[in-house]
Amino acid sequence: MKTTKPKKLISFALFFFVACFYLGATPAFSISLEEESIAGKKFLESMRRQFTFVDDDFANDYINKLGRYLIRPLETKYFPFHFYIIKNNELNAFAGPGGYIFVFSGMVDAMDSADELAGVLCHEIGHVSARHLAKRIEQYKKIALATIVGMLAGALLGGKPGSAIATGSVAAGIQKQLSYSREDERQADELGFKYLDASGFNPEGMVDILKKLQKREWLGGSNVPPYLLTHPGGAERISNIEIMMRHYVPRSENRQTAKFRKDFPLLKTILRAKCMDPDEAKRLFSLDLQKDPGSPLAHFGLGIIWKQRAEYGKAIDNFKKALLTKPTCLPILRELGEAYQLQGEDQDAIQVLRKALEVDAQDKGTLFLLGTSYQNLEQYDKAIRIYERLISMKPVKNEVYYNLGLSYGRQGKLALAHYYFGIYFKRQGERAKARFHFEKAQELAGNDQSLKMRIRSQMKKTRSRP
Repeated sequence: MKTTKPKKLISFALFFFVACFYLGATPAFSISLEEESIAGKKFLESMRRQFTFVDDDFANDYINKLGRYLIRPLETKYFPFHFYIIKNNELNAFAGPGGYIFVFSGMVDAMDSADELAGVLCHEIGHVSARHLAKRIEQYKKIALATIVGMLAGALLGGKPGSAIATGSVAAGIQKQLSYSREDERQADELGFKYLDASGFNPEGMVDILKKLQKREWLGGSNVPPYLLTHPGGAERISNIEIMMRHYVPRSENRQTAKFRKDFPLLKTILRAKCMDPDEAKRLFSLDLQKDPGSPLAHFGLGIIWKQRAEYGKAIDNFKKALLTKPTCLPILRELGEAYQLQGEDQDAIQVLRKALEVDAQDKGTLFLLGTSYQNLEQYDKAIRIYERLISMKPVKNEVYYNLGLSYGRQGKLALAHYYFGIYFKRQGERAKARFHFEKAQELAGNDQSLKMRIRSQMKKTRSRP
């Protein structure tokens, strides 16, 4: 629940804690793991309000699998780690409190290898494992958490204000002190180097991406990449990492790193097609086709762009050309299936999606599309079996519950239909609509005691939610 305070009180609190900091007073409190976890959730909410997150199953699966793989060497994991790609062409990445790590799509587009992406992620993981943000937040712990989260967002976004309150010289001073120090950066690089080495990636990737960012800075004059603004001492960091590289002995490529490296070009293609200006992305893919007319990735990227423009025939043609050389590529098969579905050709969509499931029978994105095609064809029993299966595969998309409600409704099973609509609206944060559907479900449940218990449980959760 959000709380508000008079502006004068906030100003006094800001002044008091800045004064304590500059006068050298040591706070008599420290932020707990629970408090940092709460701050992390609020930080994530703030990011969702300010940015659009990438909505692509392959991209989100890739970044989270890579992140989970990279944290395996950590001796202590204070929080469950979460990794997100933000749809933004700026060159930035950062770790929020509580284990939330964000990478901008523009940052990934500037990379040439999975080792560079792993290098950036490991550096941010280093900040989390050393609890650098917790040590900085604790200085201002008694200021409203929402205010600190807003200032923290500004500090991690290259000096941009993250909150309307985070203005003026006092707030700017706090925001500056929330930024990482050179010592923080050195420690995060040392930890990141250690995690990269243990995971089988080449730490040279850390140097490669920093050099690229510096080159962008030199070419762009005052247009400094946000990642350099929020991570001070770029040249110094490169030098320190290169010193560590002198004693580095490359490891043999293992199965996991080999797969991440192999799939990285697919990730870049998807993000370029879905996040970059469509005309610019189309131009770049067309240039790739001039060099290699059979390039599967260029055709794949163009197919995504045509699908986004509702030019489904052109999209299907490009996806088919991409499959000529990558016949078992799951993301291409899934995009082709969806293009058929959007064109109203659900039988063709089902045929392609079944081929995709032969590649990975547990792929949730493919299963959802297959369920949707069965639903479109009014084969509700088949759709329901798929949606019920998806509910057991966490995390679950909200749309699964909505489509399940629709399918049960079409079958005349109204108690179940209202029950799943209730869950959908609860997860959407629309509590009044959720209560309405749960009450209707309870009214229609008859003698189904098992369903009534599930409904009561969901209603209790809805009421208890702050």
